Amino acid sequence: MKRLLLACLMATALVPGAARAEVIVSTIVEVLVDGGNNYNWQKVELPGTKCGNGSQFKFWVHRTGSPNLMFLFEGGGACWDYDTCSGRAGLLGAANPNGIGDDYITQFTAKYVSPLVNGADPGLPGRSKKDLVTKGWNIVYVPYCTGDVHVGNNVKTYVDQTGANPPLTWHHSGYTNTIAVANYAKTQFPNVQKMLMTGYSAGGTATAAGYYFLRKTMNPARGYLLNDSGPIFLAPNATYRSRALHDKIRQSWNLDSVFSLLPASFNMNDFGSINRMVATEFPNDQLAYTGYTRDYNYSRFSYERFHTPNDQESVHGYWKQDQDRLVQELNLYNNFSYFIPHHRAINASHCSTIITFIGAHACQKMEKKRYWYEYLEFPFTQTYKCYSEMVGMDVFLSRFINDNQRVRIYEPTNWYNNEDPGMQIVAPLINGALGG
Repeated sequence: MKRLLLACLMATALVPGAARAEVIVSTIVEVLVDGGNNYNWQKVELPGTKCGNGSQFKFWVHRTGSPNLMFLFEGGGACWDYDTCSGRAGLLGAANPNGIGDDYITQFTAKYVSPLVNGADPGLPGRSKKDLVTKGWNIVYVPYCTGDVHVGNNVKTYVDQTGANPPLTWHHSGYTNTIAVANYAKTQFPNVQKMLMTGYSAGGTATAAGYYFLRKTMNPARGYLLNDSGPIFLAPNATYRSRALHDKIRQSWNLDSVFSLLPASFNMNDFGSINRMVATEFPNDQLAYTGYTRDYNYSRFSYERFHTPNDQESVHGYWKQDQDRLVQELNLYNNFSYFIPHHRAINASHCSTIITFIGAHACQKMEKKRYWYEYLEFPFTQTYKCYSEMVGMDVFLSRFINDNQRVRIYEPTNWYNNEDPGMQIVAPLINGALGG
């Protein structure tokens, strides 16, 4: 079966780009990503909750009888002007600008994007499918349609600078939606043992920005936070590269009305202090950040429209500086873990818990091979080797959630994943399915 699948993937890789993406999505993605769910989901619509375009906000609940509960907050960009909120900006704009359909939970993103939701890391060529610590948990799946990382609290009118379209009234109602989700979940799951709040990209940012509110509402016996690739970097003044972004969203999303509700351990003039606030307010909870050093998606949001030069390597440089500061900050708190691989050629190194965990591993001592005979090891083209423990995302999650261990791995610069033959086949196909 795996040989047949490998042959199919190699053949599909020869199809031209646009056609290849369509072929993947329509014919082999269910094989390529052997982790999609067919759960029984309950759609929930609550009064007063809205998507950005004013339509009804929807979220979904899956019940299992487990004492544990996971909240998954979707990612998908952000917006603060006409182009990014209307959908015209494409990838660098807000997800789902036209709202959430009734069948959303059966579509590609909800069905395949999160191994954590699906309870298993997909089996790909040469790799077995692995159950994850979240298998069998209750799930609250929170789509993203407000462009405000699930915490905005404003209604804005954005003008089309080209004059081609009328002004756009946009509801940054992420905070209202998130609080409504939390209050509803409390009625359905009143006695949660382990609660995991996780999300990727904008949803990762939501875990940091919204954990205090969700945690206080749910009051589980044990709380866990996993922020995938949505860091809120330190930015106490304008010399910090992320300050310009923070100032922009603070105004557009009326974040003062939300962040003023946080305890005094949060500094309103430095959004990055939210990591300290969460760590100190919930010292017995396990908190973690994961993401890639070579992220070229969230990093573009952070700097590309605010700084020059803004070429790719300059953006990577800004990101690395902010990430180093983040790691130094997290080191101050005993309950904060981090899992930071260097690079993988899936989704521009953005998000380490989506689609598949292939390439989502980290090694503290990843180096160029030291000895000539190591180049005789298969695969022969691999020039890097892990001289400490190679920790996969599934292992990290088990240690973090099941064992309550603090795990800290900040992988050095390497191109191990680029030299992985399996990654060379799978990455273009997954990127095609993702539309990139």
